[in-house]
Amino acid sequence: MPLLPVIPPQPVPVYSGFDYVTVDAQRRRVYAAHSGSRALLIVDADSGKVLGQVRVGPLHGVAVDPANGHVFTGDGDAKTVSEVDPVALKVLRTADVGGIVDAIAYDPGNGHIYADEDDGTRIFVVDARSFTSAGTVALPGHKPEYLAVDPATHVVYQNISDLNEFVIVDGSSLKVTKTVPTPELTANHPLQYDPVLRHVLVGGTNGALSVYDPSGKLLARGTMQEHVDQCDLDPKRHMLACAGGGEVTLLRDSAGSPPSVIARYQAPRGVHTLGVDAPTGHVWIVWASADPSAPGDFVQALVASP
Repeated sequence: MPLLPVIPPQPVPVYSGFDYVTVDAQRRRVYAAHSGSRALLIVDADSGKVLGQVRVGPLHGVAVDPANGHVFTGDGDAKTVSEVDPVALKVLRTADVGGIVDAIAYDPGNGHIYADEDDGTRIFVVDARSFTSAGTVALPGHKPEYLAVDPATHVVYQNISDLNEFVIVDGSSLKVTKTVPTPELTANHPLQYDPVLRHVLVGGTNGALSVYDPSGKLLARGTMQEHVDQCDLDPKRHMLACAGGGEVTLLRDSAGSPPSVIARYQAPRGVHTLGVDAPTGHVWIVWASADPSAPGDFVQALVASP
């Protein structure tokens, strides 16, 4: 099954490159960390039109508050976490965290913003109500990558790339309760949690994909493209979209068999992050092109075609 473009590539002002992408399906917005331009990119999820950018400083992760649609990002210069109003196009509040933030996840159940430290040893935790520090999680290793939250238990799962493992963090005590070795993976980067199947999906740059239960028990092993960076889960369809290694792939997760690739797309050079719009199944990609014939930054939606 191929993945096909829904719309032509939409140009984004200022050549600079991107990091993480997320989608607010309720408000029909796509958000991307436009890293080099130090801005949060805002795109209409139906038309693909660029709606604006908000200067927040050098950023990597993005997460959405489902209650009000505000977006949480990091500022690598100020070493803060920011709250952005994407309608007013301005930063509302910032919280000092004392380190450079990489990936961000938000748990609306306990109001915690989890922001892992770029090439560091901590997860910074910010209370979204008061916008002050709620504590810090001490991590093993020196390279946390992606993280995800179980909305039912408020447990946080955090990849530790340099040690080929992930850790399980209690969302109340903010302590690591278990370390799960993943020797089958190399430099594990993407991590997603399926709240219906209760699967922790972890991928490595060696093209291996593993499925664990919430306690850290290995359930299944599959394959994906090599050099994968970011993945995003469509919990409605149990589809995992992944970017990296020159490809975008769709994998189907299930309770009875290992995840398998069901769709592929030969991506433009530079595509390494993406976000899934669950209502439509569209996969949003972003990239920077230095090709003299078509230079610039772009955003585009893909969809699986039977």
